Amino acid sequence: MSATQPASLARTSGPQSVLHRLLVLDAVVTGVNALAYLSLSGSLGRFLGVGSGLLSGLGALLAVYAAAVGLLASRRHPPTLGVRAVIEVNLAWAVVSCAALVLWLEPSAAGAVWAVLQALVVAGFALFQHMSLKSRQLSQD
Repeated sequence: MSATQPASLARTSGPQSVLHRLLVLDAVVTGVNALAYLSLSGSLGRFLGVGSGLLSGLGALLAVYAAAVGLLASRRHPPTLGVRAVIEVNLAWAVVSCAALVLWLEPSAAGAVWAVLQALVVAGFALFQHMSLKSRQLSQD
C-alpha cells in the first residue's frame, strides 16, 4: 500500500465513504474491546470492579458483533437495513450500559467512568452512522 492511499481515503467525504469509514472504525473499536475483555478479563474485571465472567461473555458477544459490522463494512454499498440494525444495536448498547450502572452493576470508580465513556462513544457511532445513512439516502434521491 502506498503512502498516498491512506491520505486519499482521509480526504474522501462522500456519504458512502463516510459511512464506510464509520462502520470500519466501529468494527475495529468493538473488536479491540472484545479482545481486551476476552484476554484480560481477570485483571480488567478487578480494575473495573466487575466479574471476569461478565467481561468474558461481553467479549465473546462483542467479537461476534465486530465481525458482523466488519462484514457489513466490507460491502461496497452496505445495505440500509444492515446499517440501521448497527445503529439500533449501538443505541441499545449505550442505553443498557448506563442502565446497568443504575440497576445492577456496582463497579469501581474506574468501571463507572469506563461504562459511561464507552456508552458515549457507541452513541456517537450511532449518531454519526445515522447522519451518514441519511446523507447517503438524500444523495441517491
